[in-house]
Amino acid sequence: MGDAAATKLDVVLFPWLAFGHMIPYLELAKRLAARGHAVTFLSTPRNLARLPPVPAHLSPLIRLVALPPPAVEGLPEGAESTADVPPEKNELVKKACDGLAAPFAAFLSDAVARGRRRPDWVVHDFCHHAIPPIAGAHRVPCAAFLIVQAATIAFLGPRWAHEAHPREAPEDFAAAPEWCRPALPPAVAYRRHEAGWAVGAFRPNASGVSDMDRTWEILERTRFTIYRSCEEMEPGVFALLTDLFRKPTIPAGVLFQPDVAEGSDSSHSAGVRSEVLQWLDSQPPKSVIYVALGSEAPLTENNLHELALGLELAGVRFLWAFRKPAGMSSAPGTDAAGDLLPAGFEHRTRGRGVVWSGWVPQVGVLAHAAVGAFLTHCGWGSTIESLVFGRPLVMLPFVVDQGLIARTMAERGVGVEVARDDGDGSFGKDGVAAAVRRVMVEEEGKVFASNAEKMKEVLGDQRRQDQYMDQVVRCLVRYKDDNC
Repeated sequence: MGDAAATKLDVVLFPWLAFGHMIPYLELAKRLAARGHAVTFLSTPRNLARLPPVPAHLSPLIRLVALPPPAVEGLPEGAESTADVPPEKNELVKKACDGLAAPFAAFLSDAVARGRRRPDWVVHDFCHHAIPPIAGAHRVPCAAFLIVQAATIAFLGPRWAHEAHPREAPEDFAAAPEWCRPALPPAVAYRRHEAGWAVGAFRPNASGVSDMDRTWEILERTRFTIYRSCEEMEPGVFALLTDLFRKPTIPAGVLFQPDVAEGSDSSHSAGVRSEVLQWLDSQPPKSVIYVALGSEAPLTENNLHELALGLELAGVRFLWAFRKPAGMSSAPGTDAAGDLLPAGFEHRTRGRGVVWSGWVPQVGVLAHAAVGAFLTHCGWGSTIESLVFGRPLVMLPFVVDQGLIARTMAERGVGVEVARDDGDGSFGKDGVAAAVRRVMVEEEGKVFASNAEKMKEVLGDQRRQDQYMDQVVRCLVRYKDDNC
C-alpha cells in the first residue's frame, strides 16, 4: 500500500439505526482497526449494548460512543432501532435519526476541542443527510458507506437522471432504466406488486424527508461512496455508479470471512452446540433446505400457510427459522409457530422438517454440510452469507431492494424465484414446491449448485477480499485532503 500503509487514520463510523446496517459497519470498523486505524463507532446506548463484542486484540482501536436518543412522538420508550418497532414505524426511526444531528455536532465539537486530533473522516449511512454540513463546519470530510446492493442505487438513479426522466407510477419501475444498461439486464426491475415501495421512496414520509432525498444528499455531499459488495458479485456496476454520481464508487468487499465463520463460536451458545445444528448433524449431505425470511418480512397468515404447505408438498428435508410476523399474535400459552401454521403441519412433516422459533445461528447453519439450499427473502446480507458458503437460492422477496436482488441472482444463475401474482404478489403452495424442487431435486438444481459454488470460490478468496479493503484505505488517505 506504500504511503497509505504508513498513514494511520482516525475514522468516525455512523450507521443507520438498524442492526442489518450496524453489523456491517462494525465489520468495517474491525477491518480498519486490523490495519492500525482508530475507529469511533457512534450509535445510541441500547444499540451499542446489543452489538456483538469487539475482539480483544482490536478493542484498543475501536471506541463505542453513545449519543443520547431524542424523544419522538409515536415511538415507544426505549425504541432505538428498527428492531424495536413494527415496519410501519420505521419512518419515525428516521425522524429519531435526524434528532441525533445535535448530539453528533456536540460530539464533533468536543472531538476537535482542546487541541485533540481532528477526525480524518466521518463515514455514515444513507439516512444521515444532516451530517455532511456539520462535519464540513469542522473541516472533517465525509464518505458514505452503503450496505445495500450497489445495483439498487444505480437502478434508482441520481437526481439529475430522475429530473430528466421522472418516474412517478409503478409501471415506470418495471424495467431497468436506460442509464443502467448494459450493466443491468432489462430483467433486473421491480414487479408491479413491489414497485409501490420504489414510488414511495421518492415521496416525503413521516420523517418529513423522502428516502431518495436523503440518499441524493449524502451521495452529492460526500467525497466518495463505499459499498458492501465486490466486482465479482456486481460486474460493471461500480464504474456505472462512478459515472452516474460523478464521484468515486468503491467496493469494500463482502466483509465476511468464511474460514473464521466456520470455526468460530457463532455455531455455539454458552459453549453448547445448538439444537438445530445437532439436528443437521444427523441429516445427509446437502439434503436440507434452510428457510429464513428475516425479521421484518410483511408476511400474512395466508403466506405462512402456503409456504408451509409448499414445503410439505416439495417432500424435501427443511429447517425453518420461524419468526412471528410483526402485528400477528398467537394464543397465550401456545407455541408461536404451531398456532400460526396449518393444522397438523408439524406432525405430518416430523422427521424430515424442523420449525424452530428460537434463535438460529444462521452462519453456522449455512456452513453446515447438510444444507443444500437457502429459501430466503433476499436481504443483501443473507444473500451474501448464502453465496459465501456456495448455497443456491430459492427466492421469495418482499420489500425495498429484495426484488432487484432476486432478479440479479436469477440472472447470475444461482437460484430461482417462487412464482408470484404480478399484481398483488400472492403465491401458492404449488409455486413454493416447484421452486424448491427445481433447486433441491431436479437436474437443473445441479446447475444452480455449480454456479453458487463458483461464487463461493470467488467470495472466499480472502486475499482478493482484503485487496478491496486495502483499496478503501487508499481512498481514505488519498481523498482526505482533497476537495473533490
